[in-house]
Amino acid sequence: MIRTRYYLLLVVAAFSFLTGCASLRYTENFSFFQMADTQFGFFNENKEFSRETVNFEKAVAEANRLKPAFVIVCGDLVNKPGDMAQINEYNRIARTLDPAIKIYNVSGNHDVENVPTLAAIKLYREHFGPDRYTFRSGNVFGIVLNSSLIKDPSKAPDEAAAQETWVKTALEEGKSSGSRHIIIFMHHPFFLNSADEPNEYFNIDIERRKMYLALFEKYGVTKIFAGHYHRNAGGRSGNIEMVTTGPVGRPLGSDSSGFRIVDVEGRSISHKYFPLDSLPQKLSFGRQK
Repeated sequence: MIRTRYYLLLVVAAFSFLTGCASLRYTENFSFFQMADTQFGFFNENKEFSRETVNFEKAVAEANRLKPAFVIVCGDLVNKPGDMAQINEYNRIARTLDPAIKIYNVSGNHDVENVPTLAAIKLYREHFGPDRYTFRSGNVFGIVLNSSLIKDPSKAPDEAAAQETWVKTALEEGKSSGSRHIIIFMHHPFFLNSADEPNEYFNIDIERRKMYLALFEKYGVTKIFAGHYHRNAGGRSGNIEMVTTGPVGRPLGSDSSGFRIVDVEGRSISHKYFPLDSLPQKLSFGRQK
């Protein structure tokens, strides 16, 4: 009887090891969707948002068809801060995403105001969830930031300071998590093309930019995904790639409305922007399990 139990334990242990390895291999290879600037109300100056509804419904339908590991929307979910019709429409459509696909919201300047206030941040948290948090998907450790507090902390200095302290803790957590990739998700890009470009509306002021980029470099961050620009852009700072993604909503340049598909394959991450009407028939890697 003892020998039989011993053999059974060996079989169970071997099965657990093999299935665990298979699961690990699978979760190292997966795809996720990075969206930005659904911005309900922007097409028609807050009079109505029918075009934003069509675009976001299309984006969510494509996610339901292609089944990525997760969807993350990098800010400006709505156009008018605190507008309940816009907020409710975004959330209504977001709820139609397959429950097996996690959706992560990121706050933008049109969600918490250009110069964020405590009241605007509180309202965002009530309707969209936290404005800073971490998550784990496969071998990706995601850190979500409220970039409006980095861009201009003047009306909520305590919140900005709290986030700055928190991100160091989050980076430590990411470093010790065993994940292969620590990725930052935010709304404002730190820079559009070059880490030393001058300050402007669409980037983060250079002093705070340098401080954060140095911190991320120290902890091995290799990708930062953002939106805000309503066009695609990108550049590098040391080992960090800054990826700025065009809008699901209204474009401001030659890039059509769409979103970015990101493929995580072991130690490498690749990505490509797709217009809403030119999405692939299938993903390189299906949803993780």
